[in-house]
Amino acid sequence: MSEFIEPVGETSQKSDIKAKLVPLLVISVLLNAFLLGYFFRYRFSETRQIKDLQKTTQTQTVNSADKTEQEAIFSEINPVEGYSLKVSFGNLGPNMIKLGVIDLKKFEDTYERSAQPLTKEQITILTRGSDQPVVITRDNSYFLLNFFWAVGLANKSKILEEGQITKPGGIKEAGNFASTGGWTLGKEPAMNYFSKSRLIALTPAQEELVSRAASNIFRPCCNNSTAFPDCNHGMALLGVLQLMASGGATEEEMYKAAKYFNAYWFPSNYYDLALFFKNSLKQSFAEADARLVVSGEYSSSAGTQKVKQWLASKGLVQEPPKTGGGCGV
Repeated sequence: MSEFIEPVGETSQKSDIKAKLVPLLVISVLLNAFLLGYFFRYRFSETRQIKDLQKTTQTQTVNSADKTEQEAIFSEINPVEGYSLKVSFGNLGPNMIKLGVIDLKKFEDTYERSAQPLTKEQITILTRGSDQPVVITRDNSYFLLNFFWAVGLANKSKILEEGQITKPGGIKEAGNFASTGGWTLGKEPAMNYFSKSRLIALTPAQEELVSRAASNIFRPCCNNSTAFPDCNHGMALLGVLQLMASGGATEEEMYKAAKYFNAYWFPSNYYDLALFFKNSLKQSFAEADARLVVSGEYSSSAGTQKVKQWLASKGLVQEPPKTGGGCGV
């Protein structure tokens, strides 16, 4: 059988065609790959943008919800309308200026330096007295802290003369505490006024009531009760309790007042407490038993730390709204 032999011309023609088709095929493959890549990249980018938008919207919603909750809780512990006592300032201001425990010029300068100058009403309370009830608010909590610090320091009291503050080393050593040595707004050294004047007249029964309530009220800056007023907050709250007792307040009313005065003076700690009572005991701050809230279990330094740890373990820690005010002097 004879072997088929392809003509030389045809072989050459096919080779030329193949040579032309291969580059076109490569270009076509590359173009298709590019188009597919662009398509998928566009779709991926579009999907990612949609997801990012959804995530941003969700975050904004969560942040908005968080802010709303924060404001609601903060309004519970520091009501905008304030917390009112059933007693007035009376002549405490003028009497303390006359006594010298408050030097009006020093007092005014302190608030000027803190960019919270005294209002006309506050100057009136200091210089002329006031029959208006004592109301603590977000705006005047710093003023009342120093005002009642002076009251607690100067008012004659068994808590100061016979209590824990004089136990370490007597009256002389009592001048070394923050509540005594730290008072620099008088005309003379603080110990010259220590329990020297009957600014608030109390019966023995009323003084006993103050002592009993003070022993059960703690503050977040330390582990001491108000019966051991070694800091400005403790001394100020002692003055508040004494004024309340003179107006016939009950022990329960004292605990409730302490709950709110502490909340205005320690808003961050009490924000945590409000969160704790809401999530642990299912109670609002208003519903929470005042005596329990101000007890050493919750309102002492150790107590507030335990509350913070509990909140952290549950992922419930929140940053409370920023506030003004101050820590005294």
